[in-house]
Amino acid sequence: MDYSAGRNRYIGYLISLATRSYKNFKVGLDCANGSTWQMAKSVFDALGADTYVISNKPDGLNINVACGSTHIEQLQKFVVENGLDIGFAFDGDADRCLAVDEKGNVVNGDHIMYVCAKYMQERGTLGNSKVVTTVMSNMGLYKALDGLGIGYEQTKVGDKYVAENMREFGHLIGGEQSGHIIFGRYANTGDGMLTAIKVMEAVIESKEPLSKLASGMTMYPQVLKNVVVTDKDETLNCPEVVAAVKKATEELGANGRVLLRKSGTEPLLRVMSEATTAEMCEEKVDAIIDAMRAAGKLIKIK
Repeated sequence: MDYSAGRNRYIGYLISLATRSYKNFKVGLDCANGSTWQMAKSVFDALGADTYVISNKPDGLNINVACGSTHIEQLQKFVVENGLDIGFAFDGDADRCLAVDEKGNVVNGDHIMYVCAKYMQERGTLGNSKVVTTVMSNMGLYKALDGLGIGYEQTKVGDKYVAENMREFGHLIGGEQSGHIIFGRYANTGDGMLTAIKVMEAVIESKEPLSKLASGMTMYPQVLKNVVVTDKDETLNCPEVVAAVKKATEELGANGRVLLRKSGTEPLLRVMSEATTAEMCEEKVDAIIDAMRAAGKLIKIK
């Protein structure tokens, strides 16, 4: 079956969303040997970019293998070695996109939501919309949004919950730290190439490099440990564990948080902490795990 007609309509739609030419921009694209291998370069070339592409030779087996947004170190090196202005890494099915700034730093999904929400606010296109995140977004994003006076929602982990919240309440931007970003005006789901185009818009219209745009958000250190327990619900409701979570939360106050949640697919609890230092994160996570151990709920730390 020939999908070229649909592919060309999609490429045309993406090109139509760009607000300015990409002329004089050196852009790196990591296609993850996946679904953007034929399209990403076409879009950026048509918009005038000087386009450099890696991982665009799929053989049916190499999708996401040591490349793409799940292995972004390859693009970081590529951007620096070639003196590029910006880079974008997609995953295999291209619903996700992470960026790399001109210095080779990773600009993750939380950064992208911050940059784009700030840009929309400055241009009056955000309206009363909130930024929809999952509970796993970094505390640094919330601090940065608070500083801008932009509201936010938190959903369960999973882009489908972000999408549901956006549809129900009419929010215009949401996503996950992994780079699955949804722009409600233009798509109902995450679209990596759309995300790249919206980031390019913010960079070009603001006349600032991505490193400068992303610098307004500081990522908090985060520690996450997966713990195999005797029973997930029993452990979550265990008085000793509840008390340990409460104590850690109170000790961190406004400068951090702890999160204890169930894995949806494994007999695991995920224990996460964010704080001003990695040492403090480790301390709070270990205190909660120690409470599980003392209560006889812990099987092992995976």
